[in-house]
Amino acid sequence: MFYLLIILLQMKLIKHITDLNKAVNGQKKLGFVPTMGSLHKGHESLIKISKKKCEKTMVSIFVNPTQFNNKNDYKNYPRSLNKDLKVLKKLKVDYVYIPTVTQIYRGVDKSKISLNKLEKILCAKFRKSHFEGVLNILNRFVKLISPKIIFMGEKDYQQFFLVKKYIEKKYRTKVYLSKTIRNSNMVALSSRNSLLNQANLESVGLITRKLFDLKYSINKNKNKSNILIKEIKKELTQKFDVKIEYLECRNTDNLSTNLYKRPFKLFIAYYFKNVRLIDNY
Repeated sequence: MFYLLIILLQMKLIKHITDLNKAVNGQKKLGFVPTMGSLHKGHESLIKISKKKCEKTMVSIFVNPTQFNNKNDYKNYPRSLNKDLKVLKKLKVDYVYIPTVTQIYRGVDKSKISLNKLEKILCAKFRKSHFEGVLNILNRFVKLISPKIIFMGEKDYQQFFLVKKYIEKKYRTKVYLSKTIRNSNMVALSSRNSLLNQANLESVGLITRKLFDLKYSINKNKNKSNILIKEIKKELTQKFDVKIEYLECRNTDNLSTNLYKRPFKLFIAYYFKNVRLIDNY
């Protein structure tokens, strides 16, 4: 209790809609960083950018049940509220919004958000209703908070792509993309990394480096992309015992597989030690 009191002296901790309404009332340049907690340097980077670009910054901590297609994944998702609050206090965040599931989903817009057939690719193909859940919660947050800018990380590029397309079409809110933050082994920072030990993370680092090399090779000869991808999938499966959901090249304009004279990314989702990891290069 004493710890929370100290935090409240430094930043506004919001748990109720009425307090949220008071906080955002009159805020014309509010930056919003939506998170599910278990904060890392990637989140910190987004917060720092928001503080530079906006007058005030709000961070939400909410593990959204509707974007999990696996109940155990939702249950086991890493949570560390006290640690997160220490991080946010140090960063001098203006507002921290920590709603309950009931508060967010009770008596609010029940219209259904759906992806079209062309959007059901990459993670959307393997995690049914995941992005519908993401769009649903962000739609609700934007209605409540009316931020000027939402800040998102490049590691979740497909998520950014869909959120930007949906939110900017419906609201005046802009969606800003920030670079992926990586550790010294080039591993993309993720809350799920806390479910792996150091030896596991070193292996993930080796996988990451091989995928960066693959992107370089494909850049040199896009016509050989399918052959190169097939070879690396076999190598990673055999050497690291990973289960690869997808490993694909898609352009960054519309996420189609047409790479002709277009910038592109190499996208991957795989399971390592039963932990699902995603990245792009």
